[in-house]
Amino acid sequence: FKGSWLSIWLRELGAWVMGFSLPDLPTHPCNFQVCGLGQRLLDVRGDLRDYEKLRGLLDTHRPEVIFHLAAQPLVLTAYDDPRETVEVNAMGTANLLEAVRETGTARAVVCVTTDKVYENHEWVWGYRETDHLGGHDPYSASKAMAELAIAAYRRSFFAKGQTAVASARAGNVIGGGDFAAHRLVPDCIRALMAGVPIVVRNPGYVRPWQHVLESLNGYLILAARLLEDGQEYAEAWNFAPQETGGVTAQMVVEKMIELWGSGEWIPEPDVQQPPPRETATLRLNWDKAANRLGWRPVYNWEEALVATVEWFRWFQKRTPQSEMYDACVAQIVEYIGRGDRKAGEIGH
Repeated sequence: FKGSWLSIWLRELGAWVMGFSLPDLPTHPCNFQVCGLGQRLLDVRGDLRDYEKLRGLLDTHRPEVIFHLAAQPLVLTAYDDPRETVEVNAMGTANLLEAVRETGTARAVVCVTTDKVYENHEWVWGYRETDHLGGHDPYSASKAMAELAIAAYRRSFFAKGQTAVASARAGNVIGGGDFAAHRLVPDCIRALMAGVPIVVRNPGYVRPWQHVLESLNGYLILAARLLEDGQEYAEAWNFAPQETGGVTAQMVVEKMIELWGSGEWIPEPDVQQPPPRETATLRLNWDKAANRLGWRPVYNWEEALVATVEWFRWFQKRTPQSEMYDACVAQIVEYIGRGDRKAGEIGH
């Protein structure tokens, strides 16, 4: 989901893009598929756990900038298969960093982890990059492990070389083209398109909801800083939404219904067995990114949902691949334009 949007943005900036992902698509459909990205970039299929193939790709293509987004990204899936989650998220990250170390050609590496890497205390304020890492569930723990591997490689092998390695921790991203299971907005869209009630698992849970372009904008700015200034920016960074008061799942669902123009929601029925534990309150502090990178969120949570619903309305019309690609480009252009206008207002 994020990788497809990032690939489109990079192509429009004039970059040569190679994507490396599993042979099977994550969902049917998915944004990569509906935008025809397989014909627009070098599409290589493989497994991040296959070190030799990964090393061979870096040797052959010698990328200057690497965005590492490959992961098992779902909390509930990690409860079902914790070992694979750790293998992919922790060892997969170590494989990439080792391949980068061995080949020595990359100048900037942005490793994307998650807002869930912090030891969660259900605080009402946002976590800062200096707060302790942790994770009471397999997914969060696997991502904290990845962060430890990133920090160890950075300090041990990349601290004085030409390769600058940073990690990025973003909030719960939403946007067009996300069809994953166990995610609130895709669950809403599936129910709204089918004309059935939206089943909401935890209506009162608070998450740092943000449009996918917000986090990608942060990754791109961070990569540019790594290229320009190297080790000065080789550290961990939070990218989070505007809202400091918290937005609940119920607020998101009710806004989605309003924007769609129809629909209803119901709480998930009680079950005898307790569900896997999920964090009730999660917020991130993005002061560091604002002060040192000049990054700021452009959309509030309602504007992010407007853009998301707009994309799925286009998709509902079964628009051809070329037009869905253009729809993504149009949303990127609109996002950049709004960000420029907002920056001008702040400047005045």
